[in-house]
Amino acid sequence: MSTPTGILAEYRAQRAVSKPASRTIKPWYQNMPLVAGAIVVGVLVLIAVLAPVIAPYDPIAQNLQETLQSPSSEHWLGTDKFGRDVFSRLIWGARVDLRVGFIAVIIPFTFGTIIGGLAGYFGGWFDIIVMRIVDVFFAFPFFVMIIALVFIFGAGESSIYLAIAIVSWVAYAKIVRGEVIVAKEQDYVVGAQLGGMSHMRILFRHIGPNVLSQAIIYAMSDIVMDIMAIVALGYLGLGIAPPVAEWGSMILEGQEFITTHWMQATVPGLIVVVTSLGVSWLGDGLSDLLNPDRRK
Repeated sequence: MSTPTGILAEYRAQRAVSKPASRTIKPWYQNMPLVAGAIVVGVLVLIAVLAPVIAPYDPIAQNLQETLQSPSSEHWLGTDKFGRDVFSRLIWGARVDLRVGFIAVIIPFTFGTIIGGLAGYFGGWFDIIVMRIVDVFFAFPFFVMIIALVFIFGAGESSIYLAIAIVSWVAYAKIVRGEVIVAKEQDYVVGAQLGGMSHMRILFRHIGPNVLSQAIIYAMSDIVMDIMAIVALGYLGLGIAPPVAEWGSMILEGQEFITTHWMQATVPGLIVVVTSLGVSWLGDGLSDLLNPDRRK
C-alpha cells in the first residue's frame, strides 16, 4: 500500500508530466513547417500505399521493343533501357524506399532510447561503457559505416535494416541520456524517489514522457539520413537487388543516358530531394509543437 508521502510524490510526478501540455502554443494548422511536411509526406505515403493501383505498368516487366522511349501519353516519363515504364518504377520505388526508411528507424529508436535512459538515470560504470561505445561510433562517418556494414553483410533489405540499427542507436542513446541527466534533478523526480517509488517506475512513467520528444524529433532527421543511405547503397549496387524498382538504382541506370534521356536519372533524384525536404519540414514542425519553450 502506498504511503501518504508516496501518494503525494505520485501526484506531483503526474502533474510534472502533464505540465508541458498546458503551455500556450500555436494551433497545429498554423504551424507551416508541420503542415507542409505532413502534406508532402502524406502524399508520398499515399502514392506508395496505392502503387499497385496508380502505376500503369508492371515496374519489372521488360519490353525490349520499346527501349529508351521518350515521354509520351503512354509512358509519361519514357522507358528505360529494358523497356520498363519509368513512371511506374518511380511509384514503386517510393513504396520500397519509404518502407525501408521508416521501418529502419524503429529498432535504433527503441534500443537507443532505452539504453540512453538507463545510462543517464543510473550513471556509474554502465554510463561510462555506453558513452565510450557512443564515442567510437561517432568517430566514423554515418554513410561510411553503413556502406561498410552492408558490404560485409551482403546486399539486400535485411542487411540495410541491420546496418542502420547497429549504427543509428548511438545518436538516440546520447540524446536521451542528456535529457534524462537534466530531468532526474527536477523536484518531481526527487520527490518521487523520496516517496519510495521504484527506479523503473520513475524512469519510464515520469521521466520518459518528458524526454521522449527529443528522440522523436531526431527520428525525423534520421529518416532522411536512412533514405539517403538507401539511395546511396542502391546507386553503389549494394541496395535492394534488381529488378526491384528503387530510386538509387534508377539513378544509377539512368546516368548512362543523362545526355539523351536526362529524365531517367534526374526525376528520381528530384523525388529524393522532395522527400527529404518533406520529412525535414515535418521534423521542424514537430519540434515547435512538442517543445514550444525551445523555439527561438
